[in-house]
Amino acid sequence: MQNTVDGFSYGLVTPVVAYLMACLGGALGLLCTGRPMLVAQSWRVGWLALGAAAIGSGIWTMHFVAMMGFSVEETPIHYDRGITFASLAVAIVMVGVGVFIVGYRGATGVALFTGGTITGLGIASMHYLGMAGMRLNGVLGYNTLTVTASVVIAVVAATAALWAAGQGRGFLWSIGASLVLGFAVSGMHYTGMAALRVHVHTSPHAPAGESPAALLAPLMIGPLLFLCLAGVVVMFDPLIVMGKPVWKPVERKPGIPAHPELEDTGRRTLLRSPERAGQRGYRTAQRR
Repeated sequence: MQNTVDGFSYGLVTPVVAYLMACLGGALGLLCTGRPMLVAQSWRVGWLALGAAAIGSGIWTMHFVAMMGFSVEETPIHYDRGITFASLAVAIVMVGVGVFIVGYRGATGVALFTGGTITGLGIASMHYLGMAGMRLNGVLGYNTLTVTASVVIAVVAATAALWAAGQGRGFLWSIGASLVLGFAVSGMHYTGMAALRVHVHTSPHAPAGESPAALLAPLMIGPLLFLCLAGVVVMFDPLIVMGKPVWKPVERKPGIPAHPELEDTGRRTLLRSPERAGQRGYRTAQRR
């Protein structure tokens, strides 16, 4: 018997909170991912890993906050602990692969396509693996066309997010991009839920696994604490908040000492004073 599925048992509370979680993880992840693109000698591996973990944790938390409002008539819903943990790991690992591709190759066409596709598939895999962890007295079925649409939304959203991270335009830019990313990820989630059909069968026994209140609420504490710590790290880095530094040419005026010039060595930026520049020119003349 096909039964009624309700994804809004608590009204707009769960979708709004879920959207905010996706935006929080997306904003932190985009800021961390864009950090190595601002300064070449920054600790690239650490920033990219932090960005991947933030995006993955935010998306995972968004999914299961939304699932707190999911119910099916005539059957309770429980969750398998192992599969639920596995969905978090899949989200972080696959998002990490896409983030590292763009972080090391730059926001170019090939890197964005590859990284965005892998990251989007990771988001979709997390969603449907989390759904596979549900335990209820029934069988889940999906509409193939709607599932395909949800995967496409995830890939497009991930590609756009990685492109935004590669721009390195500072805090407000990343916040705006995260709002779009949160909307797209939430849209992917509810599109996937629209594809779901549940065929309930009668059973005198409760389904295996743990209830949402017993499993999901404690599980979400860890990712939420991690996102708070990541937020502290991000806010204490002025370069992340301000974005790319803009160097302006110095106006030269008679009788006023010139400001130190910037000499780009390719890997680092050195401060060169006029005195050092004159000494260098004097030595060059002697060699000639």
